[in-house]
Amino acid sequence: MRTTEHYFTVPLDHFGPAPAGSRPETVTVFAREYVSAEHSEAEAAGLPWLLFLQGGPGGRGNRLASLGGWSKAAARDFRILMLDQRGTGLSTPVDRNTLPARGTAEAQAAYLEHFRADSIVADAELIRAALGSGPWTIYGQSYGGFCALTYLSFAPGGVKEALITGGLAPLSGPADDVYRATFPRVAARNSEYFAWYPEDRLTVERIAAHLRRTGEYLPDGGRLTVERFQMVGAFLGGNTRVDGLHYLLEDAFTQTPDGDRLSDAFLDQVQGIVSRSANPLYALMHESIYGQGQASGWAAWRVLAEHPEFHPEAEPLLLTGEMVYPWYFDQDAALKPLRPVAHLLAAKTDWKPLYDRVQLAANSVPVAAAVYRDDIYVDRDLSLETAAAVRGLQVWETADFHHDGIADDGEAIFGRLLGMVRSGSSAAG
Repeated sequence: MRTTEHYFTVPLDHFGPAPAGSRPETVTVFAREYVSAEHSEAEAAGLPWLLFLQGGPGGRGNRLASLGGWSKAAARDFRILMLDQRGTGLSTPVDRNTLPARGTAEAQAAYLEHFRADSIVADAELIRAALGSGPWTIYGQSYGGFCALTYLSFAPGGVKEALITGGLAPLSGPADDVYRATFPRVAARNSEYFAWYPEDRLTVERIAAHLRRTGEYLPDGGRLTVERFQMVGAFLGGNTRVDGLHYLLEDAFTQTPDGDRLSDAFLDQVQGIVSRSANPLYALMHESIYGQGQASGWAAWRVLAEHPEFHPEAEPLLLTGEMVYPWYFDQDAALKPLRPVAHLLAAKTDWKPLYDRVQLAANSVPVAAAVYRDDIYVDRDLSLETAAAVRGLQVWETADFHHDGIADDGEAIFGRLLGMVRSGSSAAG
């Protein structure tokens, strides 16, 4: 493959009035172009663009070492543009080092209002124009699918066709609805996993009991608490990745002169799962992706109280996943400086709408979405409600994959969805 790096200067605030007497503030957005080496440079220049919108929020664009899976399929017909969404990667960063430069926690919260899907879409439209592209194909995975729905709401003229995998967001309602739907799915996934690996049930209980009586510390110096350990349930959202949880647990303990302790190898791997140092925007902005005219109020934390089976003192212990809780900002060193702004964002009531239901009901852009029947993060029933609200959206519902399906068979999934938008046929499987 060949790659080209692009840097774009965009307004921080696409929607507000320009400040009187001064130039509007800008941020940098980075994107990397991937082209198959099977195309000559002249051929590649004539290929249409495909914008990939990755999961998140707060994750940088995928760094491809080679074309494979969905990107291999896409590169046959497209130039792929991989966006570092604002605040991530090589775009103007947002983290514990940069945010304090904004001033007070209130000023930081006001700044972060400009880092949601509406601003990402506005960035994409400026980038499309700068590249000289007509309406382009967009492909949204997980949170990228949420962004795709925002794109179809407010800039549908920029989209030729849209593909979505595991990312049909609820168009209204409080964030509570999401967690009331997904916590039971996570519990069911726990049961399924421990039926496959009954020995891991004993290991999880042993680790939890050990953490309750013994101080164990991650490589960054932070203590591994039971509730942080429960976050390794992120593995449960995968189809084949779920087996990685077993490999993580199999060498959790090591013998020392002072008795059994958690091994360095285990603690190192766990830090990579539970720390948000690489993507603090995920923790800061996660619940805001559901916010439309109402505060999230730490929705996952409140709904968790309705499910005592997930309490860190519960026996048997259940693993959680990608939900965000206020104690993240007490226990994660990368997040502690951001605690005040996190609480302000959770209390914010005047979030702008992310979707236009009237526009979506009148949609004329071909759209196809993969809905994973057992997805523990983007609920199947809520996804189908959204699909029914978008005119012409074709659904492929399948139980063959989980949330990260494109990591398992991205080439086939991409090809199927692209075929659907171009043939006008829906599918089930």
